[in-house]
Amino acid sequence: MSVSGLKAELKFLESIFDPNHERFRIIDWKPDELSCQFNVTGEKLLIIHCNITESYPSTPPIWFVDSDDPSLAEVLERLEDVRKGTTLNGPSDEVTSEEEEEEEMAEDIDLDQDLDHYDMKEEEPVDGKKSEDDGIEKENLAILEKIRKNQRQDHLNGAVSGSVQASDRLMKELREIYRSQSYKTGIYSVELVGDSLYEWHVKLRTVDPDSPLHSDLQVLKEKEGVDYILLNFSYKDNFPFDPPFVRVVSPVLSGGYVLGGGALCMELLTKQGWSSAYSIESVIMQINATLVKGKARVQFGANKNQYNLARAQQSYKSLVQIHEKNGWYTPPKEDG
Repeated sequence: MSVSGLKAELKFLESIFDPNHERFRIIDWKPDELSCQFNVTGEKLLIIHCNITESYPSTPPIWFVDSDDPSLAEVLERLEDVRKGTTLNGPSDEVTSEEEEEEEMAEDIDLDQDLDHYDMKEEEPVDGKKSEDDGIEKENLAILEKIRKNQRQDHLNGAVSGSVQASDRLMKELREIYRSQSYKTGIYSVELVGDSLYEWHVKLRTVDPDSPLHSDLQVLKEKEGVDYILLNFSYKDNFPFDPPFVRVVSPVLSGGYVLGGGALCMELLTKQGWSSAYSIESVIMQINATLVKGKARVQFGANKNQYNLARAQQSYKSLVQIHEKNGWYTPPKEDG
């Protein structure tokens, strides 16, 4: 979609969901981000953000919140589950029609019931049931089944790794990624390292085609047969309450907020900036955008051994200490 077309769509939505709207309000927007208020009970206002990717509308918007509230995590899970349409207009029409019905219901409906009401038409297939494996390709279903079998065997052998909480959430994240249009269209790919649910290799295969990084990846493909940025995601037992540790494995980059060893300078990836409500796909897409925004470039001929786990962890530790003391710089609004 063109920038002018996207702006027109956002202005149209803003005219409907203005600051005086009873239920849903758009409080701020830019071509790549939307900030909204959702009035739950007439007293509690939820702040929900929406990232609009460059591949929109072929890729659906990504919703997130700046809170660890479990109820907000459920809100986001339901928003991420909307697969019938990928445009903002589609879900907004749903909100409008459902809101009229909402007015007829008792005011003391709790948040879960409210969300069920809003999402019913989008989530439920004709037979009234939805399989957790809907929309997942056979080869990816086989991976999920292999993970489940390995987990059962580990329990039998008394060699359980990780935690039930983290494993359940990671299975859900992986399942949602396998359903994702961004994954299916090849914007990125995910592979488990050694069949471990707690370590992933993520390949960023598509970046902004107008960026120097995109041109560098084309040259890299010609020289080395590789046209992606390889990231390593590792998770601890207390995920999702702590962020994953993410580092660049290859190629060596300059700029793009990439630190020594391949660590990433992003508040999102620190305890200070992390929220348990964030989906891993939203993190992947945010890293993609941050590399481009930070003008990352491939360093051809650089020593590939300079990126390693130990050095990345040390850089990350130093980063956290600096920002815990001095805070994070927030760029002016016009800079995004």
